[in-house]
Amino acid sequence: QVQLVESGGGLVQGGGSLRLSCETSGRIFRSYGMGWFRQAPGKEREFVAGISWSGGRRYYADSVKDRFTITRDTGKNTVYLQMNSLKSEDTAVYYCVAGSEPGASDPRLWDYWGQGTQVTVSS
Repeated sequence: QVQLVESGGGLVQGGGSLRLSCETSGRIFRSYGMGWFRQAPGKEREFVAGISWSGGRRYYADSVKDRFTITRDTGKNTVYLQMNSLKSEDTAVYYCVAGSEPGASDPRLWDYWGQGTQVTVSS
């Protein structure tokens, strides 16, 4: 059973920062690209960021470019999402994902999903 375990969500003031973490098995981490989606209440799931299995390619949604950074730590089988300059519109449940197309904005193209972690940005 594939597991993607997110952590790091919480409540933060606007303009603040949070770092999300997602740990998975070595098999998944070495074989797949990793990424993050988010879903706000009443909205569809939205691609946030993706990173290739090698870490050499990174992809970002326009709405988070220059504020969020995705990285991966091979030694820990963990992918991170550093979120800076947070805005109220960043409030959502954030999902860690794994798949073969790390730049895919269509959620159907991602193979594995975590349970999600809540990020709330107060204005």
